[in-house]
Amino acid sequence: MELQEINQKLTETRDELLGILHGLGGNQLNNRKDSSSWSISQICQHLIKTEELYVLAIRKGLKSKEDSFIENKPLEFLLDRSNKLEAPDIAKPTDEILEIKEIIEKLNNSREKLYEILNTIEDPSVLSRRHFAHPVFKEMLLIEWVRSLYLHEQRHIKQISEIIDGFE
Repeated sequence: MELQEINQKLTETRDELLGILHGLGGNQLNNRKDSSSWSISQICQHLIKTEELYVLAIRKGLKSKEDSFIENKPLEFLLDRSNKLEAPDIAKPTDEILEIKEIIEKLNNSREKLYEILNTIEDPSVLSRRHFAHPVFKEMLLIEWVRSLYLHEQRHIKQISEIIDGFE
């Protein structure tokens, strides 16, 4: 999958997320189904933290001068919500109550940082030749890091929709 195509998916997915968020009130944002589940606000915090961590990983991976010869990972499993994944502690949200405006601002900032790094890459094929170790998925090509971001976000959009359906 080419970077341009991935960028399109990133944009579409983020637009979908923001569209959902714009329709929510403060209670919907911060209510939790139970003590072991995340609120919509916390899911968004997790998405922001994840994107910021991915930017750091991509930056580090780009510093490498060695070509990687690792296979692309199938990442579609990220969309399967029946497959429970535990977020690494570093990407877990806090209990901080955030207003919708603040969440959207932070989502925009993390995406801006991603695009800043991607737009500095002269030869996008370098993303398919460099890798960096992911805490959960191990060795991943940088292009897979970028691609997994929108799949990860789509997974959490499904989760947010499930939470909203529970409000009705």
